[in-house]
Amino acid sequence: MPFVRIDALEAGPDRLDALGRAVHDALVETIGIPADDRFQVLSGHSGGGSTLRYDDYLGVRRDSGIVYVAITMRSGRTPDQKRALYRRIAELAHAYAGTEPRNVFVTVTENESIDWSLGDGEAQYAREPRRSEGPL
Repeated sequence: MPFVRIDALEAGPDRLDALGRAVHDALVETIGIPADDRFQVLSGHSGGGSTLRYDDYLGVRRDSGIVYVAITMRSGRTPDQKRALYRRIAELAHAYAGTEPRNVFVTVTENESIDWSLGDGEAQYAREPRRSEGPL
């Protein structure tokens, strides 16, 4: 159940859709999320009323094609799975949206099952603790 936020500079609806598909497909391929498990917020920034900031940190030469991908998901993935995810997102962002891999900035935040409510005011992933049979 990843929750994904994608922010891209100078991105219209078609590019945002392509980036959303790239991230979703990478999540399905590399960490095995179900194909119908898509929850995304896609935001384009014009550079006028809203913008994104970046520099060349760690020698990566970014430009106005910058895309920030923030993924929140339950903990439990290995470092190798995360590396594969980052690599596949960059590959698919390039293939689907023409975004240079150097411009794909990804962060993953992990949490626990109790930190999710998927609707109806319930914590669907968190099991209720068993109550003892005896008096309290």
